[in-house]
Amino acid sequence: MRRQSAHPLKLIGDISCFKTGEGWLYLATALDLCSKVLIGYAIAPHMRVALAVDAITAAHRTGLVAENAIMHTDRGSQYHAKTYRNVLRRLEIRQSTSRTGSCLDGAAAESFFATIKTEIGFEAWPDRASARRDIENWIKFYNERRLHSALGYQPPAETRRAWGDRLATAV
Repeated sequence: MRRQSAHPLKLIGDISCFKTGEGWLYLATALDLCSKVLIGYAIAPHMRVALAVDAITAAHRTGLVAENAIMHTDRGSQYHAKTYRNVLRRLEIRQSTSRTGSCLDGAAAESFFATIKTEIGFEAWPDRASARRDIENWIKFYNERRLHSALGYQPPAETRRAWGDRLATAV
């Protein structure tokens, strides 16, 4: 059973594409806004509703998403589909979406995607398998070792562990 948090986790999600010789590869994310840890993600050669569902489900499976968490996304059709909304309801995650025409609400997700695309350094991969491998390796690096200026030059996972230790001590 998940413990309900006095301060619900705030996640932000989005989908971006990566060019390969076999066609596009899409990455859907669930990023913790506090620690900047990429808690859940999904990669697929499509950007249907299942991709967004797989990302939030992966985040939930980590055990880090307590009841009443908030998932913020843009107004993409994947995030407004009945299937996606039903999954959020079942997982006890509240949905939040950007206002129409507001690009600032999703700035953290857009920044994440700009960073991955810049740091991986590929404009296109020869195939989807090599793109997937590089993306997954970068995500592991990002969470565990990449220093983040907004976190006092600490890696996101280290910040999350320290934050969790402080909360455990306060309880």
